Amino acid sequence: MKNPANNLGGAANRRSFMKKGLAAGTGALGAGLMVGGVPLLARDRDGDDELTRGDVAVLRLLAAAEIIEEDLWRQYSELGGTQDKEVSGVNGGNPLYAAALQTLDPDMPQYVHDNTDDEISHARFLNRYLMSKGHRPVDLDRFRRLPSSQADGARQIRRLTNLTELTVDTSWWTRYRSTTNPDFGSTFEQAVPSLSVGRHPAIPRSNADTAGSELSNPPASLSTHLQAIAFTAGFHFAFIEQGGTSLYHTLSQKVHSREVLRILVSIGGSEIMHFQTWQDKAGNAFPLSDVDLITGSSVTFTDLTKGQPETLQANLIMPEPCEFISNDLPACAVIRPTGPGQIDAVGAIQSFIDDGLFNGHPLFKEFTTLLLDMAREADEARPDV
Repeated sequence: MKNPANNLGGAANRRSFMKKGLAAGTGALGAGLMVGGVPLLARDRDGDDELTRGDVAVLRLLAAAEIIEEDLWRQYSELGGTQDKEVSGVNGGNPLYAAALQTLDPDMPQYVHDNTDDEISHARFLNRYLMSKGHRPVDLDRFRRLPSSQADGARQIRRLTNLTELTVDTSWWTRYRSTTNPDFGSTFEQAVPSLSVGRHPAIPRSNADTAGSELSNPPASLSTHLQAIAFTAGFHFAFIEQGGTSLYHTLSQKVHSREVLRILVSIGGSEIMHFQTWQDKAGNAFPLSDVDLITGSSVTFTDLTKGQPETLQANLIMPEPCEFISNDLPACAVIRPTGPGQIDAVGAIQSFIDDGLFNGHPLFKEFTTLLLDMAREADEARPDV
């Protein structure tokens, strides 16, 4: 027979039941969510110990992008950077190419070295972090099929990227000097129109590209052709780093883990510093014209330091305030683009392809398909999934 007290339904009894039930439930819940002696919910508040599928996809895409950047920056550093074993391989560099870069700024070899060192650290960190969470690192070694430069200073190893047939989009220059935002549909003119067509070398392919230059009588006597190669590199440096600047900030809006968010905004901040440095140096290019005899592409650099409208003025290296979030809000100086449908992961990888980084790659289709597939997975990530 049931105890009549169980049917009383009084407030006191209900409160007693709720207290006991909640206590029991909390105990069971806590027992099930303890990991390593730390409540999982507490771990979640502190940084989401477990990565979602989307978090992993974002990290893998960024690791792949950083491996590609490491590959291209090592080539620049071997030829034009301050030489050391870790970054450049200690082949002595290419003094003529380094001198051509130094017409943009005397500290260019050190800057190139340090940017390379940063990209090496990014690639290693992201892969090691994936491994620390039980996920596979990104390995692109089977795609190292492209030859090295044959110019003095280059290590003779296989590469992922080709820096001798670049088509460089220089619209980043006018984008950051404009008061408009690509997130609102704005488009931008090229700062160096001739670089955005044809195929241009940004490193010497062989000593033939440095012929006619000498260091014996300071200042160095450099050929127009070698100087054009160095100026192409200067604008390419900034093109690469502005892409990373926007990509990290775009993908940070897609991750679930607070720790992964911390990683993205922290590495993204260093990309901003790179971009700011390179866009300042590129503006020091002086007027010259050259035709590359191998690709047949011509290039013309103009003086961007004098008599230019604001969208081309060289010393305007701070981002101009522009529309952001809504036209109803005041203009704001921001990283741009970061909105959906702009430089997402697929767009970033496609920009590498359009840039000519993989021209002549014997596994071009397989390599680019893999990268685009990784990018699509990253774009599918959602912070609430």
